[in-house]
Amino acid sequence: MKVILVNGSPHKSGCTYTALKEIADELEKNGIEAELFWTGNKPLSGCMGCRSCYDTGKCIVDDMVNEFALKASSADGFVFGSPVHYAAPSGFITSFMDRLFYSGGRFLANKPAAAIVSCRRGGASSAFDQLNKYFSINNMPIVTSQYWNMVHGNTPDEVRRDLEGMQTMRTLALNMAWLLKCIDAGKKAGIGMPVYEEKQKTNFIR
Repeated sequence: MKVILVNGSPHKSGCTYTALKEIADELEKNGIEAELFWTGNKPLSGCMGCRSCYDTGKCIVDDMVNEFALKASSADGFVFGSPVHYAAPSGFITSFMDRLFYSGGRFLANKPAAAIVSCRRGGASSAFDQLNKYFSINNMPIVTSQYWNMVHGNTPDEVRRDLEGMQTMRTLALNMAWLLKCIDAGKKAGIGMPVYEEKQKTNFIR
């Protein structure tokens, strides 16, 4: 079983990475393969709403979003991490997830996911809430922890000194590993995926 952890910070080895690495290490201890994926620090296009992906099955902007979608198809779970910028997730992770879930949401659907955020002081709860919206619209079980999935600090060393925050990351990893193993056991016992009704879309303007 494999979990991909997405670092949505422009800093490859900063505070967000420090929290994600703590999760990755704990997952590995529990027999779950963990891969860290960095969104980078180069300009990343947001979704243009062109709907080209409806016809082609992938985003018209052929960059790391399409690369990740292919990776996602073979993964069992996900953790998306972001620093807090103006009480919201980073522009990198927001653009990345907007396009990923719109064009490749089918590769993530029904797989457990979690969001984690890193902040110096405030705004963590609203950023955390925004990230969870992606999962709850895509039939993805949301993995929780003993507290909201956040760490505090202005440097990686300060994050490591946030003992409660780092423990929250490890507990999150334990819960992710447990849920993935439960899902695997269910599949082996013959429990299939839910069979959904055809989607009904209701517009409020008639």
